[in-house]
Amino acid sequence: MLIAWTTVPTKVIADKLAASATTARLAACVQVEGPIQSHYIWEGAQEKSEEYRLTFKFLPSQRTALETWVHARHPYQTPEWIVIKAEHVAEKYLSWARASSSNLTL
Repeated sequence: MLIAWTTVPTKVIADKLAASATTARLAACVQVEGPIQSHYIWEGAQEKSEEYRLTFKFLPSQRTALETWVHARHPYQTPEWIVIKAEHVAEKYLSWARASSSNLTL
């Protein structure tokens, strides 16, 4: 299983992306957290933004399709997209994730 993160500026956008990704069966689960405070440098200036973090849980076979899908719908010019491999996933959860996902590329 893979886990990916991104952030968006509003809860409305976060909820829409989360619901749409699971409806499209590109992710087994998407969690929305926030608001969080992000501090970063953008175009040479110090920035601080209130954002909402999305955590996507998905199968390796969905990686390319999910990344393409998220980037096509993301409001940021340079969205955060970090993917890691889960070191261990309980078999029941992994079985559920497999049943909740498809191999369609959208």
